[in-house]
Amino acid sequence: MAWQVNNTGWWGEGEIKFFIDGDGEFATIVGTGTEDYFCGSYNFDVGKDNGGYREFTTPYAGLPQVIRPDGLYQSQTRFGMYRWHIMDPIRFEQDLRATIQALGWRSGGRYLPNQDDIASVAYWYQTLPTAPFPSLPDKDYLEVI
Repeated sequence: MAWQVNNTGWWGEGEIKFFIDGDGEFATIVGTGTEDYFCGSYNFDVGKDNGGYREFTTPYAGLPQVIRPDGLYQSQTRFGMYRWHIMDPIRFEQDLRATIQALGWRSGGRYLPNQDDIASVAYWYQTLPTAPFPSLPDKDYLEVI
């Protein structure tokens, strides 16, 4: 997951949810926060005296990329994170939807709904044969103008 934080406070409070096989309003699996899902415990920050955000990698989860702002044009921190569900697979039969909140903290201990830039990818194993997949859009359709 690539995450660009567009504010200056703590950003990783959002829940991750897995809606499995027809879940409606309530998800089958609900996490406790972005930092917990990516195995950063209470935060990825080890304190200003220790270098702030600290990269780490494990076989199944990590934060291998921290792009620190240089202050030019009020740039914000960007992160690259991963989580492989090898030892704890998310099993589904028909459909799976994963969501994550962009939620942080504001002053006074209040939640802050963020407007961060987030991109993700998911892989899954699938038994074949299967119905044909739709054609991918051409490069012109994918171009952002």
